[in-house]
Amino acid sequence: MKKIVLTTIAIFSFSFSFAQNTLSVNGATGAQAVFDGINSTTGKTFKYDEISGDSPYIGKEFSDAKIAVNYEQLPVRYNSYTDEIEFKKNGQVQVLPKTTDFSRIEVLSPKQVLVLVDTSDDLNGYFFELANGKNTLYKKVKTKFTDVVPAPNSYASERPANFRKLPPVYYIKTQNGFIKKPKNQKDIINQFPDKKDSLASFFKSNKIKFDKDEDLIKLVTFLNQN
Repeated sequence: MKKIVLTTIAIFSFSFSFAQNTLSVNGATGAQAVFDGINSTTGKTFKYDEISGDSPYIGKEFSDAKIAVNYEQLPVRYNSYTDEIEFKKNGQVQVLPKTTDFSRIEVLSPKQVLVLVDTSDDLNGYFFELANGKNTLYKKVKTKFTDVVPAPNSYASERPANFRKLPPVYYIKTQNGFIKKPKNQKDIINQFPDKKDSLASFFKSNKIKFDKDEDLIKLVTFLNQN
């Protein structure tokens, strides 16, 4: 009987301790409510659903994610126009603060990792992490908003506001810094002079396209193995 009681107490203590260590995302984190709209130069405010073209969301639906160590899991989605991680809690959509605590977001399904990266340029912010190790492959996805263009006269029609997804941009983080927007073999070999021969052989055997996820993943995986 004593064993049963002690076991029960131990389980309760572990559960209580785990609950204490699981932190909740609330107003104290600096989270802000989402403004789902854009103010046009015409004075009108467009809701996202009123804007033609691509969606600014990489998957409009929310997906469960691990947002930080010791924090609760939350449903999130990435807004590639505002470069923000939105999360839903208690029926309200809020924005996750861009702090060190929330710098790595691991979406459970479909499995994706978003990382807050300081690139010291205009792409500074969230990147998708495609491969990691000594060298890490990041992918930036951005959506551009083009405002409505009023009709120049009564015989023409106005051009509606639209979203357009821009071509992805890839960065490779090395021990010496970033290889930004690699375009060809030379950009890679110049950064790894000690691997010149092995890279030459690799590129000869593999036709790498520098605008394809799978090709760049193969390249960075090779760099991490050699």
